[in-house]
Amino acid sequence: MHHFNYQNNEMYCEDVSISQIAREVGTPFYLYSHATLRHHFLTFQKAFEGVNHLICFSAKSNSNIAVLRLFAKLGGGLDIVSGGELFRGLKAGVPPGKIVFSGVGKREDEIVYALESNILMFNVESFQELELIDQCAARLNKEAPIALRVNPDVDPRTHPYVSTGLKENKFGLNVEAVVETYSAANACSHVKVMGISCHIGSQLTEVSPFVDALGRIKDLIATLETSGISISYLDLGGGLGITYDQESPPHPSEYGKAIMETLGQAPFTLILEPGRVIAGNAGILVTRVLYTKSGEDKFFVIVDSAMNDLVRPALYGAYHAVEPVVRDRKETIEADVVGPICESGDFIARDRRIPLVQSGDLLAVMSAGAYGFTMSSNYNSRLRVPEIMVKEDRFFVVRARESYEDLIAGESIPPFL
Repeated sequence: MHHFNYQNNEMYCEDVSISQIAREVGTPFYLYSHATLRHHFLTFQKAFEGVNHLICFSAKSNSNIAVLRLFAKLGGGLDIVSGGELFRGLKAGVPPGKIVFSGVGKREDEIVYALESNILMFNVESFQELELIDQCAARLNKEAPIALRVNPDVDPRTHPYVSTGLKENKFGLNVEAVVETYSAANACSHVKVMGISCHIGSQLTEVSPFVDALGRIKDLIATLETSGISISYLDLGGGLGITYDQESPPHPSEYGKAIMETLGQAPFTLILEPGRVIAGNAGILVTRVLYTKSGEDKFFVIVDSAMNDLVRPALYGAYHAVEPVVRDRKETIEADVVGPICESGDFIARDRRIPLVQSGDLLAVMSAGAYGFTMSSNYNSRLRVPEIMVKEDRFFVVRARESYEDLIAGESIPPFL
């Protein structure tokens, strides 16, 4: 469910005309629906009714502090992978006791920041990381709450770049090393074992890989208990997919039912880390057609957004539907929708059947609420675009468009030049 719909052939976000927003803020811009974000979060929350759980939204998917504040007010926590995401979460009002720090390469300063902030726990991904966390906690005279991230070697059947649970992936510890590492963690003077964690990938469109991974984790928990290691939290990560094109991912209720049936009566709290499934279809990228031109073999629609704004098509070959903001032409064309960047990989869509457009027309790049702005850059010294949130019949600029001065903020010319 989302709140991007046509009224009299013009696309609206909730009760606001997208054309009106474009007139007032310019293009391109990211646009989020408050009602959709809220609905998706509560739907995911409801899917796990009846079991102790905590929904830790994946900050890497959309880290705007207005989005994070919305989920915090609904009782959610945060899954972070950097000190910067911790900073954002705290600024947004996420309780530190609901923040889980994941990621394979935590720096020492980030570990100290998280310890001083009293986060819920670290998801530890290597023995050396465990040692560093223990040392940092000792210096601060604190006890570091940790879980170990296990790599269950389950094929998520997704794009290889977003697969994280196979033996060849860089994430987590293999099952054979986990019991030994838990024993080492128990022996650390400033570490407290809290849980176990796994995350097998992103944009999964089937329930079975999650169930397979959970089955292996349950067996591992039983082994740990025989060694005197008790688990208070089971972090299953995120990864549930959305519909970009023809995918048919399971509804969160189906996912929740399968997980809870496999889990049974568990004595621990379940942590879920959804990102894309909540934010993906709650946002779009709005762009304006600059030019059209015919090549020898192609028709090109050149727009004012580019791969620096939305890198997923260039990086993954990802599909995003492209829709006209004003639906007033029946004739269609097959075209590449491309941006102004000097790279052949700068495209939003290739060989796509879209309505005939002309200079000045607005296009909506759908399903861009996750891994959209968070992956954007200033490549080609392009300004990062604003983020807008709509609530009912009003819109709010939740991140301003950058200025040229922002591009060089922090840079300096040394005195010898």
